[in-house]
Amino acid sequence: MKYLILLGDGMADWPIESLDNKTPLEYANTPAMDIIASGIKGMVKTVPESMHPGSDVANMSVLGYSPKKYYSGRAPLEAISKNIAMKDNDVAYRCNFVFIENGIMKDFSASHIPTDKAAKLIELLNKNIDDDIEFFSGVSYRNIMIYRNGKTDKTTPPHDISDKEIKDYLPSGEASNKLISIMEKANKILSNNAIWEKANAIWLWGEGKKPSMPLFEDKFKKSGCMISAVDLMVGLGKLTGLYIPEIKGLTGFLDTNFEGKINAAFEFLNNGGDFVYLHVEATDETGHMGDVEKKIEAIELFDKKIVSEAIKMADSLKEPLKIAVLPDHPTPIKIKTHTSEPVPFAVWSSDMAKRSDIYSENSCKNGIYVEEGHRFLESVFFKE
Repeated sequence: MKYLILLGDGMADWPIESLDNKTPLEYANTPAMDIIASGIKGMVKTVPESMHPGSDVANMSVLGYSPKKYYSGRAPLEAISKNIAMKDNDVAYRCNFVFIENGIMKDFSASHIPTDKAAKLIELLNKNIDDDIEFFSGVSYRNIMIYRNGKTDKTTPPHDISDKEIKDYLPSGEASNKLISIMEKANKILSNNAIWEKANAIWLWGEGKKPSMPLFEDKFKKSGCMISAVDLMVGLGKLTGLYIPEIKGLTGFLDTNFEGKINAAFEFLNNGGDFVYLHVEATDETGHMGDVEKKIEAIELFDKKIVSEAIKMADSLKEPLKIAVLPDHPTPIKIKTHTSEPVPFAVWSSDMAKRSDIYSENSCKNGIYVEEGHRFLESVFFKE
């Protein structure tokens, strides 16, 4: 048996009045996911009680690792993805390029700044900000700051405060004066930049020190592969020893290279690999934007270009392929940020008939319930 997880980040949602009180997932045309739903369905709680519903925590659960045991912060995982060297006392922070107007968080992504423009702004920051601080470019607005021999702090993700006043969400803790000073300096540097005018500030969050986790193959006795445009997921894959293929054109948005992703997944499986975790970010980004039409588009692209192709390409394998479809957490359009309620999953095997059911938040509520998300992989997905 081969195994393929297809994860639509933030795909789950709440009913929306303009969609006849359906969720975007219910409203969207998803014939491929409906085939997957003809297998096993249920709900899984990916975010443990008392933990923030970040993609880091939720995806760590889906990958089979307990966040309560292994989680140390989002930014260090992203630092690992960029091969950034960290000493034990260094602290990594996620550094978003954002657009702030009159003290309001207007755009947590700086209008999805192109990666090449972001890299030039990172160079600008490195030339003008403190010696014990170092900035590293990532993908689009998602970048990293390392605070050498630094301190951690209490921070808030910028996508949690869209259209809100930032003054109530600034860093607060033992490193707050330092971090606020850095953000103020960056604002002065960026306020009149000619590289990307829609990036006039940075926002620091997701802090943490260097983590440690057991290798996936040691834990589950299966070779694995991680496919994602997002540094967080690549870092999680590298930390657990998963193979990371190089795929051109990954953007983390609607224009990402879907074909490259699914082709890389099956190349790995056809060459002897056991397990692929294929992550798509666009479903989450559109939720943060509060754009219901774009979220429906993202869901339908995921269904057509990833799930449907996976079902078709399963016939190329010499062994049956078990496919799971699920989000990591909901990202409701109404609030433009993550929530921690359980998410719907469906699992289907290529040696089963191609029947059609319904895959949605509501249709999965009467199925299996997995209370501890990190047990989903072993207790449901890998279970023969």
